[in-house]
Amino acid sequence: MSSVPKKVMVTGSGGLIGSECARLLAREGWKVVGVDNDMRRQFFGPAGTTRAVVRDLVDSVAGYRHFDLDIRDRQGVRDLVAGERPDFIIHTAAQPSHDKAASIPYDDFDVNAVGTMNMLVAARDYCKDSPFCFTSTNKVYGDRPNYLPLQELEKRWDYADGLDGIDENMSIDNCLHSLFGASKVAADVMCQEFGRYFQMPVGVFRGGCLTGPQHSAVELHGYLVYIIICAMTGKEYQVYGYKGKQVRDQIHSHDVANLFLEVYKAPRCGEVYNLGGGRKNSISILETIDLLAGMGYALKHSYKPENRVGDHICYISDLTKIYQHFPNWKLEYDLPRIIGEIVQAHRSS
Repeated sequence: MSSVPKKVMVTGSGGLIGSECARLLAREGWKVVGVDNDMRRQFFGPAGTTRAVVRDLVDSVAGYRHFDLDIRDRQGVRDLVAGERPDFIIHTAAQPSHDKAASIPYDDFDVNAVGTMNMLVAARDYCKDSPFCFTSTNKVYGDRPNYLPLQELEKRWDYADGLDGIDENMSIDNCLHSLFGASKVAADVMCQEFGRYFQMPVGVFRGGCLTGPQHSAVELHGYLVYIIICAMTGKEYQVYGYKGKQVRDQIHSHDVANLFLEVYKAPRCGEVYNLGGGRKNSISILETIDLLAGMGYALKHSYKPENRVGDHICYISDLTKIYQHFPNWKLEYDLPRIIGEIVQAHRSS
């Protein structure tokens, strides 16, 4: 007698992480309930749309069902969760842009904070014991990472005291966040609270640069894919501040999805994790430009000395806690593989 397939609900299923999770779990035999109403198009214009990804999921992924639901619709969320009773929730739907939030503060907060609250309450009421993964952001730390001791090297900034990366003990208080960072703080803390107060298996993942070839990248969101597209198409790239030496650690969406599957197997209540590629996958803008030039793609770029408000100078995730809690997980994608895959995808598109 065959066992009944497990069911996962993925919000933001047309996005980078959501679509990767939907495909991975479907391959593992799960039924997938996707939720995405293409607000990326509203935020970023036609280049940001998720429609093509959703169409492909519907057409090519066995066991995938799609719901064009806005997570701000409280009753709609309750009805869907009550009807589906998923075994696992992966909540990736968001207004994801650090910069865009200032011009759409209501939308930003309603999607990021209120939408997450809607998901949490529905999960508590209808599937309280189902693991719940929330994609938070390293922007909850605001500009606090900029006050760490830093040293300027030829092509990058780095930590001056030998720090390997930033761990979860960094404070999120008394710093400049951006409105996006603040709305995600609200969601982040509420996820922790539901995990601890109601003893729900909620995990909070403070992502840095999550990337992959299916990223619908635009100037305001999706740095690595966007700079590669600029280099391949001849479009000028604008560098903002820090001499182009600002550093981010890159993690492929495949590695994120694999981690979430490990979380499902061994969830904890209200734990916070910094999620990125770690030091080995860290790269600056200048280093990215050099790497692309070495692949035959010279980037046209200009420089403005004013940095983006609250932008991190150097952010590298310390993955120690993730490795301790989920010892079966490991990073499969290093930087050359990530960049090579993105280049290949856009070469053939």
